[in-house]
Amino acid sequence: MATAHPTPALAPSHATRGRLNGILFVALFALAVTQVAALPAIAGLGISPLIVGIVAGALYGNALRYGLPESWAAGVNFSARNLLRLAVAFFGLRVSLQEIAQVGWSGLTVSLLVVVSTLLVGLLVGMKVMKLDRDTALLTAAGSAICGAAAVLAFESALRSQPHKAAMAVGSVVLFGTLSMFLYPLAVSAGWVQLDNLGVGLFFGGTLHEVAQVVGAASNVSPEATHIATIVKMTRVLLLVPVLLVVGLWVSRSRKQGQAQGGGRIAVPWFAFGFLLLVLVNSLQVLPAAVVNTINSLDTFALTMAMTALGMETRVSQIRQAGPRALITGAILNLWLIGGGLAITLGVQRLFG
Repeated sequence: MATAHPTPALAPSHATRGRLNGILFVALFALAVTQVAALPAIAGLGISPLIVGIVAGALYGNALRYGLPESWAAGVNFSARNLLRLAVAFFGLRVSLQEIAQVGWSGLTVSLLVVVSTLLVGLLVGMKVMKLDRDTALLTAAGSAICGAAAVLAFESALRSQPHKAAMAVGSVVLFGTLSMFLYPLAVSAGWVQLDNLGVGLFFGGTLHEVAQVVGAASNVSPEATHIATIVKMTRVLLLVPVLLVVGLWVSRSRKQGQAQGGGRIAVPWFAFGFLLLVLVNSLQVLPAAVVNTINSLDTFALTMAMTALGMETRVSQIRQAGPRALITGAILNLWLIGGGLAITLGVQRLFG
């Protein structure tokens, strides 16, 4: 009589294997996305792998999603949630307090005014004028105000909002940020906007959505402007932490009062504290530059995985429900960044000049 072999205690369960397969699938997908993003035609437009990832993931998720085993869905969800939080925390290694100090009060003031005003305008226009739900309005405003897709991801993770809402916000950031990346240097070279290198750095770094867009636009003006613009942009990135904490308190309070849209409670943004801790680590320069560069490359890949997984979970039918309102909100925010951001830049230069 044959005896059944007992299952080894350390053998992974079916659910665990499915999750690991899902994570591996997302990783391979993200690797292909990284190769596509490195093509000169894509890289030359300042489009990061994160953006390519969410677009490719959404195309797959809507066209071929039935070919993905159901057991793998947990791995896709893990990449879009848990891996995302870890990747946002490690984004802090791209910022140092020394760099922020180089532009002094001018850069900090522009960053604060742009971030706060854009968030307020986004919430006002999105919720009151365009009648968007709170999460969609907040995600769109955060992407425009702080650091593009990375900010949308951070807020999406903290709010635990539906994937299609983040996809709409990212779409807005990509569209208007890319248009502005080409418009800004053209406006300066044509003389439509009269700014010196400091002014260009403050304006570009203070109002463009993505880090890659800032570098791409400012590099068409001068190396000095590019350096200042990058530092100002990273100052805005650093503001992600206090903004997340303030928004978390606001959302929690509104839910207690029964005013929030959707149940549950906001996730404790532990990754925001991790982000701040790694900013301090980077500022202390305790890690060799080669190690920091390697970690940043891995972090970009992890963020690409998260964006790809988020795209896979996005359904076009859900995006259609919002109609053009989210796009109009993004357009209004972009106009504010151009007009209001220029006014803030000129005012700050006069104040500290």
